[in-house]
Amino acid sequence: MRWVAHETVRVPGSALLPDALMRFSKFAAATLLLAAVCHPAAPALAAETLPLGGHTAPNGCTGKPGEAWINVAVEGVRNSSGLVAITLYADNPRKFLVKKGSLYVGRIPAQAGTTTGCIYVPRPGVYAIAIYHDENGDQAFNRTGIGLPAEGYGFANNPSTLAGLPSFQSVRLSIPKPGLLTRVRIKYP
Repeated sequence: MRWVAHETVRVPGSALLPDALMRFSKFAAATLLLAAVCHPAAPALAAETLPLGGHTAPNGCTGKPGEAWINVAVEGVRNSSGLVAITLYADNPRKFLVKKGSLYVGRIPAQAGTTTGCIYVPRPGVYAIAIYHDENGDQAFNRTGIGLPAEGYGFANNPSTLAGLPSFQSVRLSIPKPGLLTRVRIKYP
């Protein structure tokens, strides 16, 4: 069976998603950890193809230039204030959403409705992407006094976050070639 993602949502990284939020539900975290250990890795979903001419990354693509890149369309951005942060993670569940666990965080000006950005990936392969809307532009994922998100966020493959953070397997994304597009639906608290 081949899985194809038509929409992708990513959750902000360690700096993007603070320890307080990660402690939000010890039960949910334990359940996710148990699921990751006891079940084989889920297949990564493939990003959809974006019709680009040639093999050149778009102007404004962020990160260290490499042989591959992914276009990210962040849908549902409520205003044009601040930045949209796109965080790239290696295919390693131990580094996902932990302090200094990301490969790179790209930041682009927010546009109400859909904000589209591009981020280089080191090479074709499987990655995870998390996003957040940094409305005040302070380059931090802001939380409430009890550690819940105060800014909009999303994850690749748009997994549910009603029971807490999504599992790593649910946000894996295959990027087999340059110039693909993934769609992330942002959620606001």
